[in-house]
Amino acid sequence: MADLERIKAENVAYFRALDEAAMQRHHFRHADEEGGLWYIEAVPDRGELVVIKQAELTSAGQLHRYSWEHLEDEHGFLTDQAIDPEEDPLEAIPAEEFLRVWTR
Repeated sequence: MADLERIKAENVAYFRALDEAAMQRHHFRHADEEGGLWYIEAVPDRGELVVIKQAELTSAGQLHRYSWEHLEDEHGFLTDQAIDPEEDPLEAIPAEEFLRVWTR
């Protein structure tokens, strides 16, 4: 197996394990410079909040979703950076709001 394939498989396994085992989930929204909205679901792992699902709703109304099931495509990718709600420009939102966008 090539190194890139092995790394992708490890990433999928990591994010899937977090998603399936998470008891506590946090949900956020962020507006970007182009007028798009980002919706994030994150879980605690080793003292950090790790993004396990993210959805971008573009200003044109397109929806791009990323999770362990779909890590990346030509439009973007699931972030591999932990988030810090106290430093990152994120707005906490209810789980229902995240789910409305995620399941759209």
